[in-house]
Amino acid sequence: MAAIHITDIEAAINHWRSRAPSPDGITLAPELRALGEVYALMVYWHEDEADEDSFPAKALQAWRTWYDSTPDTPCIAICSTSQGDDLCKGCGRTFNEVQFWPAMSPAEKRTVWRRITLEHTAWRFNRYAERAAEGRSSAPAPETTASS
Repeated sequence: MAAIHITDIEAAINHWRSRAPSPDGITLAPELRALGEVYALMVYWHEDEADEDSFPAKALQAWRTWYDSTPDTPCIAICSTSQGDDLCKGCGRTFNEVQFWPAMSPAEKRTVWRRITLEHTAWRFNRYAERAAEGRSSAPAPETTASS
């Protein structure tokens, strides 16, 4: 099984904080308590990853609910692995990661997301985003016609 990084736990906690805010500033939703316990243990033991098999069921369910709110794939529909590249220029995944993505667990997918985000070399993080921004700023304004 893959490990879940502490930054994903933080993101899940923030997701649940906005989804189920404390009614009195003290009481926490059950999902927050479950994730908070995992987070606290990770901080106490100076761990930045935890094996998903070690997660209590409630914490894993809360994490998976957050995970379901995130994009499933980093694909931007510019796949250079189909052209023979070992590493996709569009999304940053390896050929095997692209090929086996549907069979990967949520934690395995998040591990890949973390790696490609930290590497920050794929077009999804730079050239593609820059081109998209340029396209929006240089696009001509739509023409308006008078109604009869």
